[in-house]
Amino acid sequence: MENKRELKVSAIENGTVIDHIPQGAVMQVMKILNLENFTDQIYFGANLESKKYGKKGIIKVSGRFFLPQEINKIALVAPTATVIEIRNYEVVSKLAVDIPNEIVGFVKCFNPKCITNNERVITRFSVIDKDDIKLHCHYCEKITKKQNIIFN
Repeated sequence: MENKRELKVSAIENGTVIDHIPQGAVMQVMKILNLENFTDQIYFGANLESKKYGKKGIIKVSGRFFLPQEINKIALVAPTATVIEIRNYEVVSKLAVDIPNEIVGFVKCFNPKCITNNERVITRFSVIDKDDIKLHCHYCEKITKKQNIIFN
């Protein structure tokens, strides 16, 4: 008889599960969602086995639901993620994140001389590469690459 050891994590009554986070991106997702100071229960796992991706991460956040703009942030750092809303212990929606064609207001322009970094102008980018994540600034026309993305 095989001796299996498992860690059981209790289900959440109301909240959000972010599943299929790419390996190495769990802490970044927690940071962009400002979960470091969240006072309700948070469960997270990293480098978990995944049949589809090899390794994945998961975050369960009790009592918190995310706005579309927050889901767009998740898409930029974890494009394979699935956002699952739980109400009364039941799945009420399951959404594969999708990188939008336009990013408005929550990413800082990489160019220090851009008007958005020097005046009160809301940033606006066109997403020109969804695979390698490249954002084209509407104002200065510089390209911000995935590794240079800073969230406002």
